[in-house]
Amino acid sequence: MKSLVSGSLAALAVYLTAFAHAQVPSSTVPVVDLGYVKYSGYQNATAGINYYRGIRYAAAPTGELRWAKPVPIEFANNYSGRTINASSLGPACYQSSARGAYSAPSAPQGQSEDCLLLDVLVPAQPVSTALPVLFTIHGGGYVGGSAPFSYPGDALVNRSNGNIIYVGIQYRLGMFGFMGGDVVAENGALNAGLLDQRTAMDWVQRNIRAFGGDPARVTIWGGSAGGGSVSCHLIANGGSDFAPFAAAISDHPWWQPFANKSTQNTQYNTALSLSGCADLNCLRSLPSDTLGTLNQAVINATYPGPGNAYGVFYWGPVVDGKFIRDLPDQEFARGNFYKVPLITNRDAYEGVTFSNMTQTSQVDETTDARSLFPFAGPSFFSRLYSLYPRASFNSTFFQRVTWFGDFIINCPTYYMASSMVDALSNSSAVFKLTFAAGSELHGATNPFISSNVTNYPSANNLSLAHIMTSYWVSFTVFHDPNPLRDVASGAPFWPSYVSGGQGSLAEGEGVGFTVQAVNYNDITPVQDPDASQRCDFFNSRGWQVRN
Repeated sequence: MKSLVSGSLAALAVYLTAFAHAQVPSSTVPVVDLGYVKYSGYQNATAGINYYRGIRYAAAPTGELRWAKPVPIEFANNYSGRTINASSLGPACYQSSARGAYSAPSAPQGQSEDCLLLDVLVPAQPVSTALPVLFTIHGGGYVGGSAPFSYPGDALVNRSNGNIIYVGIQYRLGMFGFMGGDVVAENGALNAGLLDQRTAMDWVQRNIRAFGGDPARVTIWGGSAGGGSVSCHLIANGGSDFAPFAAAISDHPWWQPFANKSTQNTQYNTALSLSGCADLNCLRSLPSDTLGTLNQAVINATYPGPGNAYGVFYWGPVVDGKFIRDLPDQEFARGNFYKVPLITNRDAYEGVTFSNMTQTSQVDETTDARSLFPFAGPSFFSRLYSLYPRASFNSTFFQRVTWFGDFIINCPTYYMASSMVDALSNSSAVFKLTFAAGSELHGATNPFISSNVTNYPSANNLSLAHIMTSYWVSFTVFHDPNPLRDVASGAPFWPSYVSGGQGSLAEGEGVGFTVQAVNYNDITPVQDPDASQRCDFFNSRGWQVRN
């Protein structure tokens, strides 16, 4: 995530300057009539984009709506059919950070609980009146991030040549969106942040036609915690109902452990203790800024500890038995997920940002791992260290980097892709990519796909940015990264996960799973490095590493 944040901040000053000059409503931009309200936007003629900013998709989750299911905005507003100027950035949801591992990105647009907002970016010259939609869930460890700064879609829409609409959403973060426990379950809703995301998807289904979008062609995309969120939406309701999306991109998906009931109750009781409150009603009555401070204080008071080790963010999705019926590895193994075309990917060194460089011994590493995996015992660690032997690494740090990156991101990409090809009627509609360019760290792909200005200033190779963006646009339009790939920039054919890489792999190798491997020198299909004994081990111990 550090690379993601630094990339965003590098372009931030440029973006804010451009935004300040562009946020004047334009008579050339259509006023969008949603029935219950109208929105006027603004145009960036250079980018060729019409913007509609800060649109509420749900009522402000305050008072009795704290830790409750979001209420769709059509049922809770005082708009009376008026026209709203949608030219200003909406506030971010309240942010926090995990000590020692990650600092939440700044929120220059301010913070508020009234943050269940989305942005819609429409090409000024669309190729049709029913465009495919790329629906984006930002990352940030479930504790930070915002729609306009974490995964902006400006460059994507610009490079799409009128082919896609981008929707970027915000959702409740930290304890606002993910506080659990028995009391919350009985008097509110677990996974409120995920329910926000689903409510935004439902809003798109009802309203995107007014912007020129096709609700039947929505691709959900998220990176890091956004990629983990995409995983959760794939298994939502056990995949048993109608999915409000037609395809998914789970970008370096963050599968941190799901807090069990004991840990959830500890979170809740810690919040009561630190706030001086006696019950949930008291917590719901606290001022927003007081709760924002408490949000961070609960993390500080519980780190390090069981389920809150170095590199994870404490707050996050849980098994609620309803929306999320079981741990993700179990749901994917059982086929309890929506069967849709899928891209998944991961970066070369996923664990670096989330590992402690001060650890100097295996004793330190094991102590840290016991906090991360409180239900792991001697047999778990015996097998872990046999698969990741100390002699194979330059230091304890890199030993930890490797297994941490595997369990939390690399292996989940393998589980998702292999499960999807087994279940999807068109098994060739599954694609996986590994990325060893840019920083090569967690979030390395982001500057090459997502930018809030059109010339990708955070990417160190413009041709590669054009290649990666073209894959994403093509998949959004065709559920295949190839038809619109940027051949002029050197984008090679991306074989499907089960293709065997015909003609590209060494003789005798065309029987396994194929990934598109991107590095500094070339882009070529290789065997999936995560189809391994190491990932099979973590998959067999899912109840220990995911709970």
